[in-house]
Amino acid sequence: MNLDRAVIRFAGVLVLLSLALAYWVSPNWLWFTAFVGLNLFQASFTGFCPAAMIFRRLGIRDGVAFR
Repeated sequence: MNLDRAVIRFAGVLVLLSLALAYWVSPNWLWFTAFVGLNLFQASFTGFCPAAMIFRRLGIRDGVAFR
């Protein structure tokens, strides 16, 4: 697995988790969904992604998007 796939997979898990928490715990968890979406949006313009930095330090090999 490369860095691009790891970031996309992690973002998907966070979105699904926050939606489940919003459904079963509190609708305020939708703010977390919005945060993940905004982070993905800004990363598409700037290339800065905190998750990519963490995954890179964990030893996941680079992809093409987050160089």
